[in-house]
Amino acid sequence: QCTQSLSQTTQHINKTQHCKTLPGLVSSQAQLCRSNLELMQTIIQAAREVKKVCQKTFTDMRWNCSSIDAPKFLPDLERGTRESAFVYALSAAAISHTIARACTSGDLRLCSCGPIPGEIPEPGYRWGGCADNLHYGLLMGSKFSDAPMKMKKKSGSNANKLMHLHNSEVGRQALRDALVMKCKCHGVSGSCSIRTCWRGLQDLKDIAMDLKTKYLSATKVVHRPMGTRKQLVPKDIDIRPVRENELVYLQSSPDYCMRNDKLGSFGTQDRQCNKTSSGSDSCDLMCCGRGYNPYSERVVERCHCKYHWCCYVTCKKCERTVEKYVCK
Repeated sequence: QCTQSLSQTTQHINKTQHCKTLPGLVSSQAQLCRSNLELMQTIIQAAREVKKVCQKTFTDMRWNCSSIDAPKFLPDLERGTRESAFVYALSAAAISHTIARACTSGDLRLCSCGPIPGEIPEPGYRWGGCADNLHYGLLMGSKFSDAPMKMKKKSGSNANKLMHLHNSEVGRQALRDALVMKCKCHGVSGSCSIRTCWRGLQDLKDIAMDLKTKYLSATKVVHRPMGTRKQLVPKDIDIRPVRENELVYLQSSPDYCMRNDKLGSFGTQDRQCNKTSSGSDSCDLMCCGRGYNPYSERVVERCHCKYHWCCYVTCKKCERTVEKYVCK
């Protein structure tokens, strides 16, 4: 929840006393803030990115991350739903992702480029550049992300804490899987006779899409005694443990069709839908069978573009009317 609170702040953290004024921090997070002000600025940047990327990833679904656009989490995220699972996973991934890249760009003084891989590259390739420092990102990111769930006196059930810890780790694992080889070509006249390569992270929007797939296949779990302590186990197939790469949730979600403040649903009235789609953004599914209203919108586009030697393009502006639809 502190990630959401931080996304609302406009403050620049450059003094230790600023750490006291940040909303939603537990004591260990405030301590991390005081000891590393630069890191805190990066985490605030990550919180804003979570909100933006989440809303873009779910723009075609009834739940469109509106639950994290309020001063505090709405009830659907407090109850341990699959939406909550996605938000915690994306938040954990985003914090570590932003820290890893901040090391590369020189925005953090306590870290630098990631290590050069130990394996020998193929002929024509060489290690170089500045790798994203995923190790440091994961180390500091998990310290911050998991702190509220590891506090003994922190409010919230043990089942919810276990769920959030598990889903945060799923988010970080998705980040590990997103570390890929990136290369830059060198050679006469672009011949690319040699490539300089490094390990770099995919963009957060790509990681969010991977987590969205996990969200769609998330497993409902229960908090049940297993051996000497209670653990999360799949509700319908509790003969197997929870897998490390699957998102889990405790409570079923509302259908998000109608506004219901008690359940944390904004409803889909006035949401734009796609009349020709058969997916989740279709007018039938998005509007929950209530129907939809058409409206016209004038769109200005570049058109009749012409290439001139050398080297620029000129275009005209064309205007056309498009028909769009919103849910009743």
